[in-house]
Amino acid sequence: MRLFGPGLQTNYAIQMSFKTRHPEYLERIEQVLDIALPAATLRPTRLHKAMRYSVLGGGKRIRPLLVYATGEALGVAADLLDAPAAAIEMMHAFSLVHDDLPAMDDDDLRRGQPTTHLAFDEATAILAADALQPLAFQILTESAALRPHPITQTRLIGILAEACGSKGITGGQAMDVAAEGQQPEPETLEHIYRLKTGCLLRASVLSAAYCPPGTDINTIHSLERFIDAVGLAFQIRDDILDIEGTTEQIGKQQGADSAHDKATYPVLLGLDRAKARAEELRTTALSELDKLTVPTEGLRWLADFIVMRTA
Repeated sequence: MRLFGPGLQTNYAIQMSFKTRHPEYLERIEQVLDIALPAATLRPTRLHKAMRYSVLGGGKRIRPLLVYATGEALGVAADLLDAPAAAIEMMHAFSLVHDDLPAMDDDDLRRGQPTTHLAFDEATAILAADALQPLAFQILTESAALRPHPITQTRLIGILAEACGSKGITGGQAMDVAAEGQQPEPETLEHIYRLKTGCLLRASVLSAAYCPPGTDINTIHSLERFIDAVGLAFQIRDDILDIEGTTEQIGKQQGADSAHDKATYPVLLGLDRAKARAEELRTTALSELDKLTVPTEGLRWLADFIVMRTA
């Protein structure tokens, strides 16, 4: 497997806004993911086609962008960030394929396209997701850029493992399924959100933060509090869009949460309070960035984008 060759370079022209520059990172991560995924012509071809369909079928790439924006703030070379950015996006795709299955959320649309189990079949979707998870760890272990930094490499593997396990997205999905038809306390719902959505976003920021050796612990803590607030706001915004967005805008069936009798922030507390909570969390996140002495323009732009997005 050829991973992250020297031809993948980026421009750290900080004087340009991150909004202007982020398409460069989007192009970069698409190249990295394309290289890392097995070729569709490699046997078993149907499995590999399903893996590529699940990962390369669009998406906002919020998690890789968080990796690159955090790395930018801390002066980390982009080559070191490629592996964690790709690995986390693979893990995100794994979770989406499983979430969409009939036994879970039973969704028909993802990113404006048929979900993987409909585009292929249920067994192939399960196997594709199962293959994406170990591939994420393989990317971290085989990264040429990370190989000279074994301590960092081990730490990144641990961060990702924790984020995807029972104390992360898998546990969050289990609690989310159990809460269907229930009326949990807002604190319980926020805990579910922190696991199901927040943990992988947290891994995105921390993976970049731990790439440079000796990052100041106060910087780490501020970044943790920043992404904890952003992660919670991300899921609340998803809840709002399920009500206010259209199927074409959000790329999945509008009203799916209501159809599945899911506990969501607007259901528990009302749409106005959900919007107020998302804005409160955005303010909290930005206040944590104010404590840092590094350039955080990219992280600020992403926080605003996440809380104010319409898709």
